[in-house]
Amino acid sequence: MIPKASQRGLGQDLATHLLNALDNEYVEVAEVSGAVATDLHGAFAEWEAIAKGLTKCREYLYSLSVNPGPDSELSRAQYLDYAQRVEKKLGLEGQPRALVFHIKDGREHCHMVWSRIDWQSEKAIHLAFDHEKLMMVSREFARDHKLTLPDGYRRDASERGRRQSLYETQQERMTGLSKQERMDMITQAYRHSDSARSFVQALEAMGYVLATGKRPYVLVDMYGTMNALPKMIDDRNVRTLDVRKFLWHDFPPTSLPSVEEARALVAELRKAREEFAKAGASADRLTKLEAMQGRRRAELVTAQERERTQHRHERTVLAGAQLAERQAHKSAYLAQVRAVRAAREEARPTGLAAFLGKVTGVSLVIGKLHRHRDAKAYRAFVAERQDLIAGQKQAASMLQRQQEVHGLDGARQLRALVKVELRERQALEVKRVREQRTVERQGRAQMPGLDLDLRPRGRGPSVRKAKNRYQDPLRTPEERLPQHQTAPKKRLSDAELLSQLEESLPPPIESDIDLRASFERAAEDTRGEGERGEEGGEGGGPSGRARRSDRDDFERER
Repeated sequence: MIPKASQRGLGQDLATHLLNALDNEYVEVAEVSGAVATDLHGAFAEWEAIAKGLTKCREYLYSLSVNPGPDSELSRAQYLDYAQRVEKKLGLEGQPRALVFHIKDGREHCHMVWSRIDWQSEKAIHLAFDHEKLMMVSREFARDHKLTLPDGYRRDASERGRRQSLYETQQERMTGLSKQERMDMITQAYRHSDSARSFVQALEAMGYVLATGKRPYVLVDMYGTMNALPKMIDDRNVRTLDVRKFLWHDFPPTSLPSVEEARALVAELRKAREEFAKAGASADRLTKLEAMQGRRRAELVTAQERERTQHRHERTVLAGAQLAERQAHKSAYLAQVRAVRAAREEARPTGLAAFLGKVTGVSLVIGKLHRHRDAKAYRAFVAERQDLIAGQKQAASMLQRQQEVHGLDGARQLRALVKVELRERQALEVKRVREQRTVERQGRAQMPGLDLDLRPRGRGPSVRKAKNRYQDPLRTPEERLPQHQTAPKKRLSDAELLSQLEESLPPPIESDIDLRASFERAAEDTRGEGERGEEGGEGGGPSGRARRSDRDDFERER
């Protein structure tokens, strides 16, 4: 007997989960009490409306799942006995409840859902220490029915196994690996790694990415789930501080990707694999699921059509009955009028009596009395007819409201069926992905490798000469030169130099030139400069020292 209970809201989502026929081989709604609706979605919607109208309670449901032991089975009477014991222990007696039975993997289990809202006191029932009380109820129930309890319920148990959390259960469903299997792989990799780099490489080969989040070191696996690295090492001698010291030098937390970045990275890596396998793997199962959903939807549509036909028949029958009733009422009044007139005709005086009645005025009084009685009878008939019509309208309105409620209930059931179908499709996709991931592992108890290059940030190690230790190897030789220095020019040949000089010369002057006078002036200028240079005078031409200083400046610029 393994009970799992929680206080929760979101009744519509819970109803959709309980009616999921894909994850369960058999689904039976055994009981829905304390609600007008007979289905789970309608009942939970009513309980939610009561919770919002009377209280401010958000977790208005108490959900309990009861799983028998692996070697025992419970009858329906035993399930009901357990539910009554729980109600008495937690103070839920008389509260609305729903019982749903599932058969999953060949084993039957029961879901019990109570409403925590007490409409008389307009308060939510406080459930204190409910887990401890459930353990007490389970022990008493097992003792009375001679059942075997798990080791965790024994008071003298030396080591009690921790119950698997909901996140770990969902993680196992997504990956196909239990938490213990993952811990064994990571622990073995940690023990056989002589450095932080080899340990991270081993994690990558097993399908994990080392990232940082609320804790310095967390693991994000191939499927996007996350676990703290120190908690995944199943060794009591290894503390969290030891893991941090082991990884801090080569992989500081600032150099690691965040959890969101790691999840985006692994999502891109697995997207191609899953899309490739998605094409034909789930075609048959999806076809079967659609066929099953089509039959179930057809049954619901047929039932709704049958109900609409019945509603039309009820309206027709009611209209005919009301018309017959009005006609009968009118016929009765007319028959009464005819009978009165016939009686008056028979009692009318004749002869001398009629003459005396007219003379004395008795006939006039009798005529007025008859007209007064006729008017009174007609007014009574009209009043009765109005009352009859009002009653018939009220009956027709009540029938219409009932049929509208039934129609709204049918539409709500159809919407609930759409939610259930969507959940079943999601469950089919989860199952397909889990099986595909199992196939990708090829029988190995680990996930596919990621083949990532998660090196610390910064420049990697390389061998450089001492004279080039300040140079950046990623830059070209031209980019390494200082900004004031240019790369050496390529030496030109004589023909190339002559062509460049010819292009740089100014165009020839077409005017006449005196060649003799020009040569004489050039000779005088040359002779004068040479004489001044030899004498060391302060002439217009530059001196040897000045030319040397110019050359030194040029050399420095080079």
